[in-house]
Amino acid sequence: MSEPKNLLPWASPRDENAPRIDTSIPHSARVYDYWLGGKDNFEADRKVAEGTAAVSPGIVQGARDNRAFLGRAVRYLAEQGVTQFLDIGTGIPTQGNVHEVAQQINPAARIAYVDNDPIVMTHARALLRGTREGRTCYVEADLREPKSILEHPEINDVIDFGRPVALVIVGTLMFIADEEDPAGLVHQFTEALVPGSHFAVSHVTADFFPKAVGNAADAYRSSKLGFTPRSREQISEYFEGFELVEPGMVPVALWRPDEDLELASGREHGAYGAIGRKI
Repeated sequence: MSEPKNLLPWASPRDENAPRIDTSIPHSARVYDYWLGGKDNFEADRKVAEGTAAVSPGIVQGARDNRAFLGRAVRYLAEQGVTQFLDIGTGIPTQGNVHEVAQQINPAARIAYVDNDPIVMTHARALLRGTREGRTCYVEADLREPKSILEHPEINDVIDFGRPVALVIVGTLMFIADEEDPAGLVHQFTEALVPGSHFAVSHVTADFFPKAVGNAADAYRSSKLGFTPRSREQISEYFEGFELVEPGMVPVALWRPDEDLELASGREHGAYGAIGRKI
């Protein structure tokens, strides 16, 4: 029997469990990869990415600002002495991954990566390599099922939940629909963290540029993908039991920016970023 059209194997032909994808169907992780200038995307992904950018041009810079926020957030946490990171919604690996940033500061840092897409995890296992002193693991699991992550043996082999952990959920919660109760899911994770742990999050919002973000959401939805922008008040619910570190919840480009603050302020802001410390 011939191979189905447009199906691409991502492992050795001898690996019967190799995940396969239909490259004619767009995927949010690969659309994001395209906006970041990556190469792990296909025509269907590029069509969505370019169509969304056509109606909301700021989304490309927004994606890059979001990725830069991740790097600054992890660097800040590592500088505060955080040694354990649980990154949920890893996405396709690119430059400045969590372990690269954290282990540059502390080679013994431990990182557990989680994503629900087998293709993302195939890329992660192939490309993400930590230091000898540190530990990393890559687990396929779903944010919508916190217990499957918190009790996963590979994660618990790397992460000691009896000590402070940095929970990192960047650019992911917007893909959880309201009826799936994103705040409730987050609380299941944060309740498992001991005091002194941290939570880093970024989330799309229409608070600043409602028309542009609305156009992007509509374009995304028309491709059978979709995301839900949320307000500052809604995102603040995720931080119950946490104290926000300075500068609080702000546009991702303005969270401790490396560049000139005035230049970053001129962005078309479409996402909040924040870090909280559990009290």
